[in-house]
Amino acid sequence: MNPHLRPSDLPLATQAAEGLPRRCWTVAEIEEMVRVGIIDEDERFELIGGEVVPMSPKGARHEWIKIELNRFFQRVAPTHLSVAPETTLRLDPRTFVEPDFCVFRRDLDLKALDGPAVLLAVEVADSSLAYDKGRKIGIYAAYGVHEVWVVDALRATIWIHRRLGANGYAEIAELASDELATPTLAPELCLRLSDLGIRPVDH
Repeated sequence: MNPHLRPSDLPLATQAAEGLPRRCWTVAEIEEMVRVGIIDEDERFELIGGEVVPMSPKGARHEWIKIELNRFFQRVAPTHLSVAPETTLRLDPRTFVEPDFCVFRRDLDLKALDGPAVLLAVEVADSSLAYDKGRKIGIYAAYGVHEVWVVDALRATIWIHRRLGANGYAEIAELASDELATPTLAPELCLRLSDLGIRPVDH
């Protein structure tokens, strides 16, 4: 946040313009605002169809699961693949998202990283589960991302979305923590959450 430009008690989101036209931003405009310091580089949001969407704060369990997944991916990833945590995925001039992990060919020029170039996108979700399994899955499908995993941080399950079709992902399955999840285009990254010590939260 930029306290010299913005009062600390000013909300990050507003609903005052519900039902009214809103100013559409481009990826280039947002990136320039970050560059000059109008938007803090650590501020978490995505740009969906030109609208800035603040992201939910990350809880401790979310961060722990992300750390364990990152440790695993970096250890087992073959040399021809890159597994990038929190990479900005620019989908068109008005849309970018930031998956927790993005898998793509290592020889890919990052300027060419778009939906079809992504072999696997992984989201870790707790409070944002409904958004990640709903609107965001639709965005990934619309831009040609081959496969998306949504890790339910509380239940320790993986929602797998694959086999793109005219109406989104034709195959959607939920795997328990002790079931093997294998990415179609990056099978070397297969895993069981339980093998990483990730199990459901006891209530």
